[in-house]
Amino acid sequence: MFPTADLPANHPPILPRRTGVLLVNLGTPDAPTTRAVRRYLKEFLSDPRVIEIPKLVWWPILNGIILNVRPKKSAHAYAQVWGPDGSPLATITKGQAEALQARLGDGIMVRWAMRYGNPAIGSVLAEMKAAGCDRILIAPLYPQYSGATTATVIDELGRQLAGMRWQPATRTLPPYYDDPIHIEALRVDLARQLRALPFVPEVLLLSFHGMPDRTLHLGDPYHCQCRKTARLVAEAMKADFPDLRIETSFQSRFGPAKWLEPYTEDTLVRLAEAGVKRMAIAAPGFSADCLETREELAIRGREVFEEKGGIDFAALDCLNVSDPGMAMLEALVRRELGGWI
Repeated sequence: MFPTADLPANHPPILPRRTGVLLVNLGTPDAPTTRAVRRYLKEFLSDPRVIEIPKLVWWPILNGIILNVRPKKSAHAYAQVWGPDGSPLATITKGQAEALQARLGDGIMVRWAMRYGNPAIGSVLAEMKAAGCDRILIAPLYPQYSGATTATVIDELGRQLAGMRWQPATRTLPPYYDDPIHIEALRVDLARQLRALPFVPEVLLLSFHGMPDRTLHLGDPYHCQCRKTARLVAEAMKADFPDLRIETSFQSRFGPAKWLEPYTEDTLVRLAEAGVKRMAIAAPGFSADCLETREELAIRGREVFEEKGGIDFAALDCLNVSDPGMAMLEALVRRELGGWI
């Protein structure tokens, strides 16, 4: 640090140099209301990385139809999983940042942000810079890379840096879909949850968030990375659960276009109609539980399975702030901070 005694008179105070870590997740509305959800969806669905349709075609559909119909339905879904501290995604991501802060110690400043909604990346970056962070690791909490997730975080980081005269040095956490640390964390945590169930599942379904099928053919590696995560998890769990059948599917379809297959809802129907009575479902593409896991899988997924004859159904938690999950996150972050700390 620059010696205070050598500073010119009236020089602004110089803060101690700090290293920061910014955890970033997708986003959430501020409240489970139609108005808040509409505001969130407008920001989310206006991103050309998320909706790869020409603006002249997409904007009339978005503003004339979707934002007038979908917010009310989505607000109802959010209300079913909303907690006293907010949405599951916000609450858990905040908890991950706090747990990581405790693990890394006061020498590192850990904060969290949402790509869409609040707290926004720009405001948190400004806070960290004002606190003296001149080196910041941006950690998108997406195990698998997609243009619609990881790339949007990097896009927004670039936009925010473009507006700064004095920029911090930045690094970004790479996708960790096949990292042995990640696979082991999933193995340990899924095994713990499976053993705690009051029934023995015949099938474990690994459900990943879907993407339009065309993204695969345009060069997005997401599908392949999801498939590799699923394969490695299945191989890792063989020793503990040799008779457990593990399948993979993709959820959260939107619109009439073909999406990555097989679809989760169709898979639940097929399994139940084929005689499967006991199953568990997990979402290893999500770092934290959210609307897609707590409502789409845990509530609607159960309804679909039971309507077709299934009896026992369990939606397993994501890694969240579990010990295996936080140990993994700490190890990945420390590795990427090499040379800075």
